Amino acid sequence: MMKNIFLLLLLAISTVSCVPPTKFKSLQAESLTCQEKNEMLKTQLDQLEVENREVKARLTMAEKSLARAAQDTLTWQAEVGRLTRINHQLTNDNHDLEEARQALLKGSESEIRRLMDELQLAQKDLQKRENELNKLSTDVTSRKNELDRVQLELSERNRRLAELEQILEKQESVLATLKKKVTDALLGFENQGLTVSQKNGKVYVSLEEKLLFGSGSTVVDPKGAIAIKNLAKVLEQNPDINVMIEGHTDDVPVISGSAYKDNWDLSVLRATSIVRILLEGSSIQPQRLTTAGRSQYQPVEAAKTAEARQKNRRTEIILSPKLDELYKLVDQ
Repeated sequence: MMKNIFLLLLLAISTVSCVPPTKFKSLQAESLTCQEKNEMLKTQLDQLEVENREVKARLTMAEKSLARAAQDTLTWQAEVGRLTRINHQLTNDNHDLEEARQALLKGSESEIRRLMDELQLAQKDLQKRENELNKLSTDVTSRKNELDRVQLELSERNRRLAELEQILEKQESVLATLKKKVTDALLGFENQGLTVSQKNGKVYVSLEEKLLFGSGSTVVDPKGAIAIKNLAKVLEQNPDINVMIEGHTDDVPVISGSAYKDNWDLSVLRATSIVRILLEGSSIQPQRLTTAGRSQYQPVEAAKTAEARQKNRRTEIILSPKLDELYKLVDQ
């Protein structure tokens, strides 16, 4: 559908300006490329938000695992202490038995055999305990190595999460500053059909039809042109901001026989008129600007009243900061 919009736009421009076919194809390709990049950036931002939530969830799980590992370590240390004490006691018992054996060598052979059997049992039990102690020591070392690895991984995740949060906070700060600059620049148009808002990581400048265009016209009113020029000054001072200009209409069909084929045509041409005013006499790089015609399909009011239709006839200028730092961090 979007492709058809741009084709209609280019057809209209071609009809009015007699653009050569090669120029027509170039404009068509540039429009498609801008739209694709915009969709790709939106998709990547959604993916980053999902990954940010996943990193936080995995961080919570790692912290719980670390707490369990620390508790296990305390348990193993207590068991090592207990076995060490038992080993010490068995060693003393063995010493006592050896002394008794020496003392009883003078006694009966049956008593000596009994004592020898007890000694062998004690030695076997001692060997068993020593084996258990060695195994437990090996397990403790292995667990400690695993704990160190988890702590290192957790530290690295925390570092990357902190970097990500810093970038996001920076983006929010940039947006807040940009919104203030735009609001200050357009202060004279307050309560005259112009609003400035910040949402979804972007700044939205919404201009009602009455501020910009006459009914069914694509010619910008002089008063509205002043507002656009004031906005252009802010954009000149902020070269890292990309701009999307969206034209919106109501659901009333265009008059048959007019200069516009339909509301798609009208919305695209209105957005293009705004672009020309932004670029006229300014240092704004054209590649920062993208136009889009939304026709009647993104209304802000669903009612079929005159008031609702008036709100739906609007132009929205969407300002988006570049996210190069965020993309670099994700690539890493």
